[in-house]
Amino acid sequence: MTSSHDSFRSRSRLQVGDQSYTYFSIPEAERNGLAGASRLPFSMRVLLENLLRFEDGRTVRRTDILAVADWLNDKGRLEKEIAFRPARVLMQDFTGVPAVVDLAAMRDAIGLLGGDPKKINPQVPVDLVIDHSVIVDEFGTSLAYRHNVEKEYQRNGERYRFLRWGQDAFDNFRVVPPGTGICHQVNLEYLSQTVWTRSEGGETVAYPDSLVGTDSHTTMVNGLSVLGWGVGGIEAEAAMLGQPLSMLIPEVIGFKLSGRLMEGVTATDLVLTVTQMLRRKGVVGKFVEFYGPGLDALSIEDRATIGNMAPEYGATCGFFPIDEATLRYLRKTGRAEERVALVEAYARAQGIFRTAETPDPEFTDALSLDLGDVLPSLAGPKRPQDRILLSAAKQGFVDAMETEFKKAADLAARYAVEGKPFDLGHGDVVIAAITSCTNTSNPSVMIGAGLLARNAVAKGLKVKPWVKTSLAPGSQVAGEYLEKSGLQKSLDALGFNSVAYGCTTCIGNSGPLAAEISRAINDNGIVAAAVLSGNRNFEGRINPDVRANYLASPPLVVAYALAGSMQIDLTTEPLGTGLDGQPVYLKNIWPSSREIQAFIDQNISEALFRRRYADVFWATTTGKASPSPAGSPTSGTPNPPTCATLRISTASPRHRSRSRTSLARASSVSSSIRSPRTIFRPRARSRRRAPPAATCATTA
Repeated sequence: MTSSHDSFRSRSRLQVGDQSYTYFSIPEAERNGLAGASRLPFSMRVLLENLLRFEDGRTVRRTDILAVADWLNDKGRLEKEIAFRPARVLMQDFTGVPAVVDLAAMRDAIGLLGGDPKKINPQVPVDLVIDHSVIVDEFGTSLAYRHNVEKEYQRNGERYRFLRWGQDAFDNFRVVPPGTGICHQVNLEYLSQTVWTRSEGGETVAYPDSLVGTDSHTTMVNGLSVLGWGVGGIEAEAAMLGQPLSMLIPEVIGFKLSGRLMEGVTATDLVLTVTQMLRRKGVVGKFVEFYGPGLDALSIEDRATIGNMAPEYGATCGFFPIDEATLRYLRKTGRAEERVALVEAYARAQGIFRTAETPDPEFTDALSLDLGDVLPSLAGPKRPQDRILLSAAKQGFVDAMETEFKKAADLAARYAVEGKPFDLGHGDVVIAAITSCTNTSNPSVMIGAGLLARNAVAKGLKVKPWVKTSLAPGSQVAGEYLEKSGLQKSLDALGFNSVAYGCTTCIGNSGPLAAEISRAINDNGIVAAAVLSGNRNFEGRINPDVRANYLASPPLVVAYALAGSMQIDLTTEPLGTGLDGQPVYLKNIWPSSREIQAFIDQNISEALFRRRYADVFWATTTGKASPSPAGSPTSGTPNPPTCATLRISTASPRHRSRSRTSLARASSVSSSIRSPRTIFRPRARSRRRAPPAATCATTA
């Protein structure tokens, strides 16, 4: 890093309090020949700084840096490849295990060649958060969390022991244990620093925080001005080993926001609107950057909600610049004051601190939205971009019964459920899940769900008996503020007991429906529905028994659990009957934004974040000499054949030619339609897919 050729003489010093930092100044580079750098989008300036810092004449050349500045002329439409080195790597347990297996196998291979296995370590910080394995087996009871976690350890104990060994064995590798939170929420609330630092050669270098992750929703942290996106396992391993990632200089689509959200409209409604707009625009393979006066009306949590769904609107990332809201969030979540001071000083020195007076950057193209035009919405029944207004949701399901499910003639049919005093019909909501970091990271919608539940309980409303309810707070912080505020008791009363700290329903870990309900659905071909506060709703992903899946805010999840059916218009029809015998409508129990904010102010503090993240990683009790689960000097895992035949070679890698396409996909078909945790019906003669086998990355 410090050996940069520094063709544009950008290497500079920054004094913040008593600490002096080295950094590579974009304004200095602009003064020294990099014309127009200050007019680039903020996200492009992060890429530019990366190239300035890593200019070595081989992987990063002066011409590469000039090409980024020249973006102002071609706006990314000319294909030019650059090398990007993220500051760190984020993993979750399902996709992270193969990478750790590969590192362990490489150690074995180096040992067989007579080398020192302990030299094989990640070259950049790697954090792995265990969040993808817990399943909602039990729900609606005070013991649900405990029993689900017990089963999680029974099913995954061997994998967890291996990951704990990995933390003890490797440098630069930390593991956040099960029951802590969802990787992207932990990343937002704790791991991310916005400006990263590294000690090297007796000096401290400051640079923008950036990352790649082995999960597509790594983009959530774009809301905190951290540039990052999801990549495949091999790319992540290359980054772990200090190798640059090849990427094309991107087109950057500007999304201008103005105004503010109306009363009763949530960040979920906003992100579903943004997703629909950007899907129509077409932003696949492009950066999206948000700008405009409307940013001042959005909290970092709101921005993170928008950044989270970048994969759904098709973009590589959905980036927000650093501003006063960034600093407030860093302080509120317990980051050190020295770090917050560095973030502000660095951003101002680099010209990447947004204020109301900041000129708009130049973009490849742009679109705009007045936040005041956003209305309560859902998305479904099969794709996250298929937004429908809450007021049109009932008719939307009716239409889908004809166009999607070809069952319009059976719309009113009801079917008996064996041994139960109720029947089931098309559109009945059998899963209502508050799940996914998309929303659980945002106190406004979580507190909103709790207040709506409190008001519903006070009115005497109850959840319909066929609904499987669940609440999976995205972090222990969220769990504690719901408990502290007393709102968890109201959620418990409606069956939204805490079931786990993990992804759960959003990735298909919704667990089985009651056997009699599942039989009624499958025996009669019922188009059952799920309403979840997640980010993906492809048919079959959420649960094999559920065909119609709708994304909605946490308060609407609770409301649909009370209504029990998509064939009810929540804007005009009652959710149920109150204790006084009068109909109760959604408007009667929906909390005001002022009340939501009051609860946030009373129950969420810097001390809460500091306490919950004080010991977030698995404790390392045995040091780097820790034995493996199998008791061998390394991992005790079988090695892939490529590592068994590894040989020392000084030859240059061979150029691959005449490559062929291995898979061509139709529109709207992606690997995300099925989660790695997707469960298939037995008659499909399939089974739960296992994690990919280790491949042993041999990148030098």
